[in-house]
Amino acid sequence: MFIGHYAPAFAAATMRGAPRLGTLFIGAQLVDIAFFSFLPLGVEHMRLVPGITATNPMDLYDMPWTHSLVGACVWGAAFALLLRVTMGTWRAGLIGGAVVVSHWLLDLLVHRPDLTIAGSPPKLGLGLWDAPMIEMPLELILLLSTAAFYALRTRAVRQAYALPVLIAVLLALQAINWFGAPPTRVDAQLWGMGLFAYGLAAAVAWWVARTRVPR
Repeated sequence: MFIGHYAPAFAAATMRGAPRLGTLFIGAQLVDIAFFSFLPLGVEHMRLVPGITATNPMDLYDMPWTHSLVGACVWGAAFALLLRVTMGTWRAGLIGGAVVVSHWLLDLLVHRPDLTIAGSPPKLGLGLWDAPMIEMPLELILLLSTAAFYALRTRAVRQAYALPVLIAVLLALQAINWFGAPPTRVDAQLWGMGLFAYGLAAAVAWWVARTRVPR
């Protein structure tokens, strides 16, 4: 799952006292940002196995620090504490922390059994990556429905085109993920492209938040 992870960020951004949309976009992908940062350091590991799922070749066989439920909760707690310090309220922190943890729950739907509770077996995953006719519409529905909800709960005060631009960027990134040439090596290009995509999405979301206010 990629763009579907941003659905909780869009929904949470409409709540009273919530962090800005760009911040929540970082929270939504914080687990994967950490994973792609850990790969070059050898802290966590993956390999590419063509055909391992119908939609991507990633064998995510070792990621206890980011893609265990306990790990996701620790990242969520750290993010919540950071928001408490920077924004001055636990409400903002709890909202942001919940968005971080939502990443693991949404991954549970699509991953093959490679997620864990605390870093060791049993490994979990419902495997919708092997059912693209379900997984692809699911991601689109999650993104577009929550983006529409965000649009209805806010109003543009300038640059009304910013939100459509964000949706277009997300759809373009997802199209590359689905239909582009699959990666062939776990190298700097792989993790660099991942981090670039997360950074781009968060930057555009930060811009969108500056153009809209609650209704």
